[in-house]
Amino acid sequence: MPDMTTGCKYIDDYSAAIRTGTIQASKEMRLAVEYIEDKLAQPGVVVDQTKTERAKELIERYFEITLMDWELFVLALVHCYYADDTLVFTEFLIMMGRGNGKNGFISGLAWYLTTPDHGVQGYNVDIIANSEDQAKTSFDDVYEMLDRNWGKLKRTFYKSKELIKSLKTGSYIKFNTSNARTKDGKRSACLIFDEEHEYENDDSIRVFKSGFGKRKHSRVFKITTNGYVRDGVLDKDLEIAKAVLNGEIKNSRLCPLLYKADGEDDVRNTAAWVKACPSLPYLETLRLQMQQEFSEMSYDKSVELDFYTKRMNLPRSNMEIAVTDWENIAASNRPLPDMDGWECTAGLDYASVTDFASVDLHFRRGDERYDINHSWLCLRSRDLERIKAPWREWAEAGLLTVVDDVEIHPDLIAGYIQRMAQRYYIKRLALDNNRFALVSRSLKQIGFDATDHKNVHLVRPSDIMKAVPVIESVFVNRKFTWGDNPTLRWAVNNTKLVRSSRNIGCDTGNFVYAKIEAKSRKTDPFMALVAAMTIEDVLQDVDYSALPNMDVIIG
Repeated sequence: MPDMTTGCKYIDDYSAAIRTGTIQASKEMRLAVEYIEDKLAQPGVVVDQTKTERAKELIERYFEITLMDWELFVLALVHCYYADDTLVFTEFLIMMGRGNGKNGFISGLAWYLTTPDHGVQGYNVDIIANSEDQAKTSFDDVYEMLDRNWGKLKRTFYKSKELIKSLKTGSYIKFNTSNARTKDGKRSACLIFDEEHEYENDDSIRVFKSGFGKRKHSRVFKITTNGYVRDGVLDKDLEIAKAVLNGEIKNSRLCPLLYKADGEDDVRNTAAWVKACPSLPYLETLRLQMQQEFSEMSYDKSVELDFYTKRMNLPRSNMEIAVTDWENIAASNRPLPDMDGWECTAGLDYASVTDFASVDLHFRRGDERYDINHSWLCLRSRDLERIKAPWREWAEAGLLTVVDDVEIHPDLIAGYIQRMAQRYYIKRLALDNNRFALVSRSLKQIGFDATDHKNVHLVRPSDIMKAVPVIESVFVNRKFTWGDNPTLRWAVNNTKLVRSSRNIGCDTGNFVYAKIEAKSRKTDPFMALVAAMTIEDVLQDVDYSALPNMDVIIG
């Protein structure tokens, strides 16, 4: 990477340290430096060093801190402008390990942006988080700073436990929870989304952005560690960030700063921890905390899980209970081949007529497994408000059928299976023994029954125990292909492994599947797949082109 200088020491020095390896940095941060330097090398771009220095002075004086190198880097990037006085970066995605002081930094920055020194009237700052306690973290930092300096600042600021306002600029700071239904009509100039990894969908982000951007130099800050919600807002934003850094998205005004370990070796190398924790050279307490956690990892899996996910930003599912790592789940997002006429098994999960139901068509060719998965959601479900997943988007994509009725009638599911049987050779159908009575009549009408045709298998816990290691192997070897099916990926990530019953106090070594959280995190799509895989041994390698042309093909 060629040397490039902006004239701003906070940008130039930090960039050079990463570029030369003086500061160890993740692959993404090295790409970020290159991307930033390219942006700032464009004609007419200036870094307002006067404002940067004034912001530094005010934050350090009133918050009684000394800003670290990465904080000064960000502060300078906030003040980069094109010749037309528009911002070079309108959105910042800052991901770093827990304990690095990102909330403290964003508190000082949020307050500075409301001051006359920033120079924009009515520059309203809204801080948003999933919980009120989290949303108040940065707000309370500003409140406490004002309280300490009230003798000097009472003539220029108003403060209460709900609102901080600059009397000179009319700008406010407020905190908000991510309940999107209550936040219409905002006129924010700056949005700060705290701990974005906790957001399962982008409803609140869309609502807050609906009234956003009408003030000069409007900015969005997303600050977060990594977390345990997969296929949520953070994962989508990380995809966009990586596309920007790789040059796939051009002319973006996003500034992605992704502090993370590059892999397992970095976790074991204490010198590399700075890749995820840029404040580590400055914070002795953080170093001691991480060393303690690292020493405990071998003895406590929950500590190991948190260390990887929250300190190193290398997310892992709960290793005690996870079906598989998220990377293995995400690998299923590959295009499905044309499988018309192929033989398959079908799995059905139908736990409640007023909740969620799913059907999975399971195909096998050699070691490769292919699945077509569809679900139904009853709008009368008592859990509907708790389901944070974007089920409306899934319905629009054709992955989910929304049922506005008192129940999901078994005929709806049977009708779907019958339609699928016109395209695929369904050799056998599997479902839970305890739920068979709910759907047996409807299934029998389309030719599936357990007695006459013997093409229905009633799944027992022992069947699932046998399927678990097979499913694990398919995941590990990344042999699942589901197309782009976020519904199914979501369901897998909602599922945990639990040990089966113990015989006379002795661990049998077998596992079955269970829900991580019963009300809001549904598992039905995955459990339909599991049911289909309990009978996959009926599938054979066949010449699909030789199959007869039948309106309905039922085994």
